[in-house]
Amino acid sequence: MAILERHDTNRVAHLRLNTPEKLNALSDAMLAALQDQLDQLRGDRDVRAVILSGAGKAFCAGHDLKEMQAGRQAPDGGAAYFGDLFTRCARVMHAIRTLPQPVIAMPHGIATAAGCQLVATCDMAVAATGTRFGVNGVNIGLFCSTPMVALSRNIPRKQAFEMLTTGQFIDDTRAQELGLINRSVPEDELMAETQALAELVAGKLGAAVAIGKEAFYNQVELPVDEAYAYTGDVMVQNMLLRDTEEGINAFLEKRSPDWAD
Repeated sequence: MAILERHDTNRVAHLRLNTPEKLNALSDAMLAALQDQLDQLRGDRDVRAVILSGAGKAFCAGHDLKEMQAGRQAPDGGAAYFGDLFTRCARVMHAIRTLPQPVIAMPHGIATAAGCQLVATCDMAVAATGTRFGVNGVNIGLFCSTPMVALSRNIPRKQAFEMLTTGQFIDDTRAQELGLINRSVPEDELMAETQALAELVAGKLGAAVAIGKEAFYNQVELPVDEAYAYTGDVMVQNMLLRDTEEGINAFLEKRSPDWAD
């Protein structure tokens, strides 16, 4: 049984973390499997959107603490292993952000620590009603410093800091209020709702969405004047695409576009 399952439907790739007995922890093997699939998806022109979910009763409970404790047995007390672990995890998160296709998290149950980081890193998120989110490492003496990177770029700073320093969980209603998720739906509607969103995105011009996703993350960290200059160049790049010209002509002529991509 694969620890990371994939199936594709209507140009949407669905990746499912599949170690429910470990609450889909981001073990060494899971991180490697995620990195491999993300690398494959980067060059897959047939896939226009990605859904990330978890098997069993939880989305993802963060890093595998038993593996982390085993790393302490090295002569350096685990320093090299821990450094490599967090580097590999950051690489996976960066791969999600830089993937040409939008990635939609589909959390249920709990999403904690690096599992909450996964939700915050994805471009969108649709959660099951009742899902709880937390960066609760501080409760066991480990501040969630790497999950903090994605979380603090998703929700207001004071709310992020409260979550990080108290270790308290928030529910799906609060997560939506803060902007961590797009919305929540009853669990029996979760797959259909998320698939519908993914297929809506997948129906757009893939090249335009890829250009737009890259520009979205690049511009948001620039001063406003630099952001406008940068995105103006991006708009020119987009306008010069053959399929964009065709899309505009089709709109003006009140017909469906004949996109090559």
